[in-house]
Amino acid sequence: MTDRIVLRTGEALVAGGPPGTAAEPEVVIGELDGPVGTAIATLTGDQVKGHSRVFALLNTDIMVRPVTLCVSKVTVDDPKYTNILMGTVQFAIANGVLDAVREGILPKDRVNDLGIVCSVWLAPTIVDVVDLDHKVLFDIHRKAMTEAIRKAMSNEPSIDWLLENQEKIVHKYYQMGLDGKI
Repeated sequence: MTDRIVLRTGEALVAGGPPGTAAEPEVVIGELDGPVGTAIATLTGDQVKGHSRVFALLNTDIMVRPVTLCVSKVTVDDPKYTNILMGTVQFAIANGVLDAVREGILPKDRVNDLGIVCSVWLAPTIVDVVDLDHKVLFDIHRKAMTEAIRKAMSNEPSIDWLLENQEKIVHKYYQMGLDGKI
């Protein structure tokens, strides 16, 4: 049995703040000499208009470890949205990664060998929020990132849990469709 982390996946949804502040990162975690490293190199070198890929930074010139590539799920075409995404949210993701290392979710002795790709959700309506509380937005995205990493590293949810709960769970937007709200 090997202790290699070839490719782990996870996601988390954290809401509860003002409208537009919910976070739903999806992460892929793995060794840099495997498929995750290839994905990071490919995505970094293959920038796409409206979907820039950037490393998670604490601030300009301070990248976190494991290297974490943020990829927006939303087409970015508004300067205000860009500043929120590449400011508050990017900073929150970087802190969420470091929190995962500090909590032992990610092995500290392997941070230079691992990489993370994070698909980032930030509601497009965030640009319309009056008096946006950046601290609340930061806290929600930070918590969501740490939780997505935790779920990836612990292979959650388990297949047993999924099979046991499959018929008990209804997707929110499916139910809204059934209720005629979409």
